[in-house]
Amino acid sequence: MLNQLLSKNAIKAVTSTTTFKQSLITFTGIAFNGGLAAVFYILAARFLGPESFGIVTISMAFMTLVSGIFDLGINTGLVRFVGKYIKEESDKAKRFLKFGLEIKVLVTVAIIILGWWAVPWLSTTLFSRPYLASPLRISLFGVGATLLFSYIISSLQGIQRFGLWSGVQVGTNLFRLLLFLGIWLISSTSVENTLWTHAISLFVGFVIGLMFLPKGTFSVKGELSIRKEFVDYNKWVAAFILVAAFSSRMDTFISARLLPLVQVGIYGVALQIVYVVPQIVSALSTVIAPKMASMGSVTDLVGYLKKTQALVLGLCVLGVFAIPLVLFLIPILFGESYISSRPIFIVLLLGNLVYLASMPIHMSIFYYFSYPKLFFWVSLGHLAITSVLGWVLISAYGAIGAAFSVLVGSLFNFTVPLVWVINKVKKSK
Repeated sequence: MLNQLLSKNAIKAVTSTTTFKQSLITFTGIAFNGGLAAVFYILAARFLGPESFGIVTISMAFMTLVSGIFDLGINTGLVRFVGKYIKEESDKAKRFLKFGLEIKVLVTVAIIILGWWAVPWLSTTLFSRPYLASPLRISLFGVGATLLFSYIISSLQGIQRFGLWSGVQVGTNLFRLLLFLGIWLISSTSVENTLWTHAISLFVGFVIGLMFLPKGTFSVKGELSIRKEFVDYNKWVAAFILVAAFSSRMDTFISARLLPLVQVGIYGVALQIVYVVPQIVSALSTVIAPKMASMGSVTDLVGYLKKTQALVLGLCVLGVFAIPLVLFLIPILFGESYISSRPIFIVLLLGNLVYLASMPIHMSIFYYFSYPKLFFWVSLGHLAITSVLGWVLISAYGAIGAAFSVLVGSLFNFTVPLVWVINKVKKSK
């Protein structure tokens, strides 16, 4: 199998595609973006120490969860419909862009207002840590900034401006790092200013990104005319994202409830290291999603799936080969206090590589078959696995148990959609 993936003809077939060439642009951006993010989190982990970094880890997970829930499927809908209409019906594509922005702004305001009163109850009841109220309130602004920034990224993905897609993210991460270092030089690093730095940088990225939307996006009329088409598609996407937002962060939340903050911080470092894999997925899906949305036949899809699957499996092999180097670098970069994150990193990496391998299959279901309903049921199964198995394994084995629950959940998320696509393709022939 490995010889087939690395054969001259297979490599040539992959590298000659438009997808590969456009992916090089997004990968270049991801490399710079990932490097800047890595420096930010390495410095934060070293300056704050495992216990305070544990609070940052919980706050970031909360931020990701809430922003994921209240995205309401808008990001996926933007990629789907803007990618579909931008070339042939540009005004219609702009209506989707304007309608999506209006919803995002309204939701952002509502979350900050309502969440401000709910956070003290959550910090006491959910986490049994009342002192989390202050950082979680700051995270509410991070939620709003994340929602707005993700709107820009999804919009640029939909109009297939991949250079700008990369540039906005790199610029935002660079600004975050410089702001963080500036605060450290002027005063000192704390959990609170680390979270504020993250939120402010995303909001700045959103404001700058607005300048790159297609001309006439804000002045186009009749955005409510596409509401039914948007909502009919998004309702299952939103349902899926609602469940997936919980299941994808359940490992962190259960760890926050059961483990000491030091262990949560150590687990958080392992999470940040493997975060490069979701970034690779983001880079590839940025190119793949709009192409699948515009494909006309199952034959085209199957040929495209073979090429993209070969690409991601090759990347998975490279990821496994990188394990020894990362294990060597962990104590050097993060400090000796994080050395126990090594085995956690290995298990989390394997889980994330399975996620990478499943990406082309997932994209085909969302953007070619337009059947996001499947992922609602898949995500329910994934939630059950990460919740029940996660609680059992974390109670028994600590942070490494959380990592194993992620691995099992990723295998489930890969297997079920794969079987569905295979059956769907067979029936279509």
